[in-house]
Amino acid sequence: MDVVQVIEVTVTGLGYELVDVERSGRGMLRVFIDKPEGIAVEDCQIVSNQLTRLFLVENIDYDRLEVSSPGLDRPLKKEADFVRFVGEKAQLKLRMPMAGRKNFVGIIVSSNEGVLQLDVDGTQVAVELSNLDKARLVPTF
Repeated sequence: MDVVQVIEVTVTGLGYELVDVERSGRGMLRVFIDKPEGIAVEDCQIVSNQLTRLFLVENIDYDRLEVSSPGLDRPLKKEADFVRFVGEKAQLKLRMPMAGRKNFVGIIVSSNEGVLQLDVDGTQVAVELSNLDKARLVPTF
């Protein structure tokens, strides 16, 4: 059984988006959720209670469960994330260098058919999503 898939079905069924799941040492399971209007403590509590019951029924092993918002520097994982955050500033780390660089910061222009268009200081850069190692929003204050 794929734990991430089970979590995603449950989280989306409750009306939230699953942003990420992290497993760390000592049985810690971190679940990051989001929704367009943002996440409140009550949202985390609802999801935590539901997942706790689900893990008991499905016999999923964990010691501690933490449910939280992805934060202002939210990770971008799926193409839909890049589409949703067009116009926002993002920081990318690539697997394979492009033009001798692995790190880019710019404004998300578009994402279509696996290719992200990023405006880096006025220059359009096309990045294959398959070449992304990590991507995060850059909070602006």
